[in-house]
Amino acid sequence: MRLLTHFDQPVDDAQHSFRRILKALSEPGVLVTLPLVTGWQPLNPATTALLLTLADQETPLYLAAALSSDEVQQNLRFHTGTPLAASSAASSFALFSDAVTAEQLAACPAGDELSPEHSTTVVIQTDSLHHGIALRLRGPGIEHHRRVAPQLPAAVLDYLLNRPVAFPAGIDFLLTCGEKLMAIPRTTHVEVC
Repeated sequence: MRLLTHFDQPVDDAQHSFRRILKALSEPGVLVTLPLVTGWQPLNPATTALLLTLADQETPLYLAAALSSDEVQQNLRFHTGTPLAASSAASSFALFSDAVTAEQLAACPAGDELSPEHSTTVVIQTDSLHHGIALRLRGPGIEHHRRVAPQLPAAVLDYLLNRPVAFPAGIDFLLTCGEKLMAIPRTTHVEVC
């Protein structure tokens, strides 16, 4: 096994990264930069930092085949201790590329009104957080509305526009590109501009 680089200052960088992730979740559509860490190919730096910060022994992680490698799996186990789930149906976090399908999203647990915390947080690694379809976001953490245009896979856009489960259940999305992160949590109403 070849150990890949991680945070330079593991405790301080993980705390800083956690605060940035919380900012993104509390202010949907706002771009944040995560602490610089070399991405574990095929993972980008933001996805790598996010997993180093949030994944642990109690959060099963599903890796889509396009974003998985033996090296990534071994380093995730070594640095975070996270168990790797065979399917997204058994995961706390699911990592997909822009090739994610509606069926894959439907397999992710969305929780229910009594236990919304039993949902999967979906991480989508995308090519751009700027050059997609213009969307208007409204809801908690947004004063009036916020306009964003991430490049979203068709399945994710459809999920966000037609939320198939009622709040408080649902999936939270974390979108990464390069060193940047944007969140669109289940509390956010999304419409095309």
